[in-house]
Amino acid sequence: MDVERDPVSGRETTGHVWNGIKELDTPVPKGVLIFLIVTHLFAFAWWILMPTWPVGHTYTKGILNTDQRTSVEKHLVDAQAGRAAWMKRIESENLEQIAADPQLMSIVRSTGHRLFGDNCAACHGINAKGGYGYPDLTDDDWIWGGDLETIAQTMRVGVNEQHPQGRNSQMPSFGRDGILDADQVSLAANYIYSLSHPKFVTAANRASVLSGREVFMSNCAICHGEDARGKRDVGAPNLSDTRWIYGGDLDQIVETVHGGRQGHMPTWDERLSAADIKILALYVHSLSSPAP
Repeated sequence: MDVERDPVSGRETTGHVWNGIKELDTPVPKGVLIFLIVTHLFAFAWWILMPTWPVGHTYTKGILNTDQRTSVEKHLVDAQAGRAAWMKRIESENLEQIAADPQLMSIVRSTGHRLFGDNCAACHGINAKGGYGYPDLTDDDWIWGGDLETIAQTMRVGVNEQHPQGRNSQMPSFGRDGILDADQVSLAANYIYSLSHPKFVTAANRASVLSGREVFMSNCAICHGEDARGKRDVGAPNLSDTRWIYGGDLDQIVETVHGGRQGHMPTWDERLSAADIKILALYVHSLSSPAP
């Protein structure tokens, strides 16, 4: 039988023709064949060495007798053993002792960052700088107090939660509930705004601002103090600085005075261990305190 060869490549043809194009009888490239052979050899070796085939309720274990589950379990056991020593110290020492130990605080910052990201960042942000309705935890401007014990206590009992020792605080809705009329709300807001913006007070509005102070002293000073610097025992924030939870623009202050505010923070004493709450309190405290 005569075999037709392609005049250009010299290869035999298969006899198949499509639209005048003749198919060449081209062999599979050696590189592909080598790749397939190596792949099959690797697969065969893997079947022997590693867990591979299901067999009823179990599987072939492989002569290396290893798998990812075993590796993960060993890693967890090793990690737990590594945590045991410093975790015991966290549990037994008080907050001040831990804070004074640079080695422990290095662990606290690392572990606390993870705990904060898992439990607190949804409200306060991963950088702990808060946002509208949520306090900034890095500025050392605290509503309930920023010492270690107070921070830990706030985490344990929450704010406006159903907890026997919970912290409860609510600002009245002075305008909506008719405690103040619209003019009084505006006067109070102007005075509050002037505390952090002294240039707001001019000769033209000085009398109005003073009238707003009278409204403030009669209705707001009982919680925020006559100097408007707040009272941590009732969770009333400082109104004389430039740090605001619900916004410090004049319109936002009017909205707050009119409708009131009620913050909310969950209680963590049933969600986190006592040691985890310690770590978080130390971590949060460190965010507003320079490292030694």
